[in-house]
Amino acid sequence: MDKYLQRIQVKGGIISPGELQKVISMAESIGLDALHFGSRQDILFPDTNDQKELTADHENFDISLFSKPEEQNIMSSYVCIDIFPSTVWLRGTTYLYILEEFRHAPNLKINIVDPKQQMVPLFSGELNFIASEYEDYWFLYTKLPGLDQEYYPVLVYTWDIAHITELIEDTYKTVNSVQELFEALNKTTSLNSKTIKKRLKVDFFPFPYYEGMNKMNTNQYWLGLYWRDNRYTMSFLKALCAFCVEYRIGKICLTPWKSFIVKGIQADYKLPLEKLLGQYGINVRHSALELNWHLPVDDQSALDLKKNLVLNFDQNDISTYGLTFAITSNQDRNKYFTSIVIETNPLPDINNSEFVVRPTFNVVYAKNFNPNTRSYVVYAQDIDKMDLPNLLMELTKIYFQNLDSVKQEVVKPGSLNLEEEKIVLEVYQCSSCFTIYDPSVGDEEAGIASGTFFEDLPSTYSCSVCDAPISEFEPTEMEFIEK
Repeated sequence: MDKYLQRIQVKGGIISPGELQKVISMAESIGLDALHFGSRQDILFPDTNDQKELTADHENFDISLFSKPEEQNIMSSYVCIDIFPSTVWLRGTTYLYILEEFRHAPNLKINIVDPKQQMVPLFSGELNFIASEYEDYWFLYTKLPGLDQEYYPVLVYTWDIAHITELIEDTYKTVNSVQELFEALNKTTSLNSKTIKKRLKVDFFPFPYYEGMNKMNTNQYWLGLYWRDNRYTMSFLKALCAFCVEYRIGKICLTPWKSFIVKGIQADYKLPLEKLLGQYGINVRHSALELNWHLPVDDQSALDLKKNLVLNFDQNDISTYGLTFAITSNQDRNKYFTSIVIETNPLPDINNSEFVVRPTFNVVYAKNFNPNTRSYVVYAQDIDKMDLPNLLMELTKIYFQNLDSVKQEVVKPGSLNLEEEKIVLEVYQCSSCFTIYDPSVGDEEAGIASGTFFEDLPSTYSCSVCDAPISEFEPTEMEFIEK
């Protein structure tokens, strides 16, 4: 029988121990022995019953907690506050206030994120609110159905986020562009906004190791918990909730990586928690090779493939620190948010049962291995499963070769040890005389140091040859062969 995934939305990925206990009681009332976490910081109920049977009258079962098919969870990077780098003005209370303002269940995927952290993807939603350097103002990057992907023309005020989300949901289907959407909202509503003076700049940092017991501040710890098959047993979850209630830990935070983090553990409570983890056989120091994988829920073939690849990495002493991986059969590259993606190709429909068809895979990677570029490059296509480990190990070596480099390398299978390698640089060209401004070189005569991004040039900068203003420069790409 087909499996259904019923979702319980966890707004912002933040749930109290008491709320989780209620979810556990509901799951147990229909015979489940484990819960799964989803990639949008939600909770999933895998079940072999159909939807009607799931709505039956079970003790402690509240069907109203389940989301409707069209409703989406709100993601947030609240989970990163106080444990990972963050924008100076952002506080945990800021997220909580914004989430409290959402009185409606949104039908669009909403991300409320800090660009300084790496754990929660910036652009995986349809409305992506990304903190700017200006206190209480956010960039809004849209991926609305039927409209081009682009930035909203102004910065959005913190306390307007919930309201503008509802307005956009009511309006976007009636316009043809984000600019038209902006103009339509301006005609009907007065919102506090700010002019965008500088384009959003997202620096790349390796993905952090987030598992285990870690120091949070002078007298507190945080715990990151991951489990290989994304099945968290009811018995363990109940014991963890009881611990949080007893020791006054008010929030449990879900991550998009189907794991969770508990913050604010007092030093005196660390030993009882370690004892609890040991009693349930919870290993909190998995190899870094195993973390940062995004797999479909309840997909044994994807889990087996991951185990095989991780084993190959381990046997060959390969480091994947800072990289993220995904295995997917849903080849929609607009929705990817990992460094490297293994795409499972559909099997051909062959009626002859004697003819065995082996699955094939594609390997794609994010430009510069940074998922926030939202641009993916095909590395290899129609690859046999046996060839995947070597291809991925080659990609990881290329990643480390070019880490902390302004160069973008166009890589092909087998190119790692070639004497000549093709390099593509993003540069800016004067439209009047075609002079190139290369950020990796700068402009020594104008006093511009090497490594100065084009966005950081002074507004008075002009072409070193024809004196054309900075507005006359256009982005382009330049190729050369490096020996």
